Formats: sequence, C-alpha cells, structure tokens
Amino acid sequence: MTRVLHILDHSLPLHSGYAFRTRAIMKAQLADGLEVRGVTGLRHTAEAPAEPDPQLAEGLLFHRTAGTISGPTGMREWREISALADRIERLLDEWRPDILHAHSPALCGLAALRIARRHQLPLVYEIRAFWEDAAVGNLTGREGSLKYRLTRSLENRVVEGADAVMTICRGLREDLIRRGFPEGKIGIMPNGVDLSLFGNPPPRDDALARELGLGEGPVIGFIGSFYDYEGLDDLIAAMPGLIASRPDARLLMVGGGPMADNLRRQAEASPAADAIHFVGRVPHEEVERYYSLCDVMAYPRKASRLTELVTPLKPLEAMAQGRLVAASDVGGHRELIDDGITGTLFAPDDPADCARALAGLLARRGEWDTIRDAAREAVASRHDWARNVRRYRDVYQALLTSGAKGRIRAAA
Repeated sequence: MTRVLHILDHSLPLHSGYAFRTRAIMKAQLADGLEVRGVTGLRHTAEAPAEPDPQLAEGLLFHRTAGTISGPTGMREWREISALADRIERLLDEWRPDILHAHSPALCGLAALRIARRHQLPLVYEIRAFWEDAAVGNLTGREGSLKYRLTRSLENRVVEGADAVMTICRGLREDLIRRGFPEGKIGIMPNGVDLSLFGNPPPRDDALARELGLGEGPVIGFIGSFYDYEGLDDLIAAMPGLIASRPDARLLMVGGGPMADNLRRQAEASPAADAIHFVGRVPHEEVERYYSLCDVMAYPRKASRLTELVTPLKPLEAMAQGRLVAASDVGGHRELIDDGITGTLFAPDDPADCARALAGLLARRGEWDTIRDAAREAVASRHDWARNVRRYRDVYQALLTSGAKGRIRAAA
C-alpha cells in the first residue's frame, strides 16, 4: 500500500478553507486505498492550544512540530523550515512514506524538498495560492516589496526542485508556465467538495429566520471570512439599488475578519441599513442552518492578481448545497461558474452591476430549479473529490514507477 505524507502549514482541528481541503484530500485518498498521514509546521501550534503528537482529528492522523517562532524576518522563516524538516526526518524513522506531498506555502515545500533530496523520495508540491498575492489581498503585504519578491523567489525554488507540481486552477498553472517552468511538470487538482456530505438541501429554518428578523422575502447571503479582497463593501453598497427593485430583499452576513468593523459601520450608514443583518461567527456545526436561509450566495470578490488566479472553495460548496450563486466576473470565478447557466456573474468593483445582477436573478424565480440542477451537476462532474483524487494516484504512480522528474502530464 502506497504511503503518502502530507506536509502542511496547519490542519484540523483548526477550521479553515486550507484545513478543509486537506481533510477532503486525505479522506478521499484513504477511501481510494492509500495510507496517509499529515505533519504540520510551527504555525499550526502557534495558532492553537497545546495538542497531542500525533493527534487524531476526524479519523486522520497528524504529527506536530513543537516549538515557537522567533527571530527577525528571514531568520525566523529559515528556523521554521529547519524545525519542520527535522520533524519530517524523525517521522521517517517510524513511518517510511513512499511519497512526500507538500502543500503551499513555500516554507512547507522547502522543508519537504530538503528531506526529499536527502532520502531520494519523490516530492509533489501543491500550490493553493501564491502567498505573496494572498498577503496583498489581506492587506498585510505590498506588491513588489522586498518581502513579496522574496516569497516569490522561495516559491520558484520549490517548483524547480519538486518532481511534480499541482495547482488548484488554470490561473496558477498558467502563471507558473509564464515564469518559464515546463508545462508537462505542472498539473491541476481543482478545488472540490465531498458530495457525500451534501444530501438534499435542508428546509428553511423558519425559527432562525424569525429570530434574525429576515422576513419572508429573498435573502442574499455571504458566509465566510471578511477580508478586503472579498469585496463585501461592494455588496453592501449594492443593497440600496437592490432594495429599489426588491424592497423585501435582505442581506445576511455570517462570519468575521479584519474588515468586520468597517463593514458594520458602512452598513449602519447605508440607506438600506434595515435590510442588512450581521450575525458574526457561528460554530461550524451551525453553518448549515444559515445556508438554509439564503436564496442566493453572493461572492463579490474585487479584481486583483489573487482573485484572477485563484479559485475559491465557497461557491462550490454553495452549489453543492443547492444554493444559487452570484459572483464577480474575475478569473477565479469564471473557472467555476458558467454565466447564466450555473450561476450569475457581474462586473467586479461595481456595486451598481452587482445590484442589477442580483435583481435579475431574483426576478427569474421560475428558472431557479434549472440553475440549481445545472450547478450541482457541474460540481458532481468536475469537482467531486471521490473522482478527482484519482489524479493524484496517477501522478504518484508515475513518479514511483519511472522516477522521471518533470514528466507528469498536466491534468485538464
């Protein structure tokens, strides 16, 4: 049985899109007959209470790197890499993996690359986002800065050294090819969902709707993290225009993040303030109740390198749950949504067009079932983990049987 060690920034029991993608991959691989474990770097333990090592979370085994992060920028990151590499090294003594599968950021990839070379193990590197662009999107970095260029340089180093590279979408793959890396080395493992988790959509939770004061009209929803690049200020700015044509429409905002206070202040000052409802963060097990209240899930991401190159997970989850999806027309959304067929696209950074698109979708109620069915079918055919995870098996098998670097045919 092939053994795969996933090398990670963080994992369950922390809840994030990163952790949920890892969970989906590892569970699908277990079901596909592989033996899998994960090992996390120092940033996991820095963000969570002390945990056992190894730790069993939702049936998956994770090993931890102990210690703390210290030192000036640059030295601190190299210490992180060394600590994670040492933990992987010790793990090899007790559990000899056949494949090292590192996941971005580049710190994980560099630690894995050090061990892969030392022990002549195949290395697959998976890029979920370019972290220098994510930092710009989160307002913690600046495009073109020294840190930005250093992060990109480290990413390039891992891509060059890995035996195969997987990205989550075409945008990331094409960017790497423009940097000069060979096409045949870079495949795609798209974001996906575990369809076994999504049965029939739950009925509307009328008691919760009354508690929140949503009324009987259509509800536009956003459930997730409140980052600047998500464009939630544009969604709030669109509400007066939407209310002008649909006075009974409501906006439900579930979650939190760096922009939460600014967004609340904007909503309070809006002419449509009474139609905008903030809930804050809710326990993961309660999220489905809030989805049940939403007729349309809105994803108004701003246009940027991050949103043009990276596909988000949330629209796929919404489509799998039978929700209508309206999203800004950026590259990451265009890879997931066929405008007018599986969802609705509108111009990014344009509240007026957002309002127009939402009003148009609400007016087409007779087409909702057709759109929902088409969206769920698209998820099932292109984004079901049970099916897509086989792409990894093909990559692993090619590396194990031929040992050929840079000859992994890119998955479509």
